Order: sequence, then structure tokens, then C-alpha cells
Amino acid sequence: MKRVSRAGPHFSHERRARADRRHRVWWSVWYGSFNPRRRAPPRRQDDSRFHSLDWHSSHLLAVAIAILLLSVLDAFLTMLLLQGGANEVNPVMAALIYRSVAMFAALKMGMTGLGVLLMVFLARYRFMRLMRVEWALYGVLFAYVSLVCYEFWMIKSPVDLPIL
Repeated sequence: MKRVSRAGPHFSHERRARADRRHRVWWSVWYGSFNPRRRAPPRRQDDSRFHSLDWHSSHLLAVAIAILLLSVLDAFLTMLLLQGGANEVNPVMAALIYRSVAMFAALKMGMTGLGVLLMVFLARYRFMRLMRVEWALYGVLFAYVSLVCYEFWMIKSPVDLPIL
């Protein structure tokens, strides 16, 4: 007995008429930003595929904004210290800062912004199966606070600036 499709002989076995929606990545990111659905990690712990979330905790927004603002403050204080005679210790940034201040600021903000965005995106995952990425984000915040405090101390200190 021959099996006949209910839809009729002129339809193919593929019922999807539109293009595969998984190929519209940027539309999905845009739409998902305003209509979040995935608020919790997957239920299956043994699933090895990557699963992203649409909805993140609000405290991560505060940490991300604080890191970005501290990065801007760090760039400003670095420029202020360089005018006072200090040297840039980071060799990559030193090559940029002496060539173009605008390029230095753009690269610093871009790298920090992309790093923070990636860490917030991966906040619920574990880094090397040891610690959650969210805690690394707090570590970056603490490092920036320490760096900015050190730069303020260098500006207010009556001692000569360390020259490398």
C-alpha cells in the first residue's frame, strides 16, 4: 500500500516554507534583547552544547557599567600621569599611546567593552571548571578599583613618580 501525504501530492515532505530562522543571527539577537525567553540554564547538565541566556541578573549590569566607567577613569588618569613624567608599563598600550591618544582610547574602550560583554554573556558558565565567569567579572572590577586607587595615590604622592 502506497502512503499518501495528507497535504496532497504537490507538496514536498518538507513543511517549512520560509528560510531557516537560525540563519538570521542578528535579527534573533535584536528580537531576543527585547523579548527574552531563556532565563535559566538548560535542565540537562550533561548537555555539552553551548546555551546562552536572554535574561541576566541585574547586578551584572551594575558590575559591567562600573568596569567600563573605571576603564574610562583609568585612561584619563594614565594620560594625566604621562603628562607628569610617568611611563606606560603595558608595552602594547605604550606603543599606541605615544603614536595616537585617540587610537589608545578607542582600543582601550573597545577591548574592555568586548571583554565585559563576553564575560556577562558567559556569566553562568565555569572557567576551566573551577569558578564561574561571574566571579571573574567581580575580579576584574576589584582589579580596576585597585588600579584607579593606585593611580590616585601616584598623583597625590609627594614622592617622585616611578620611571621605568
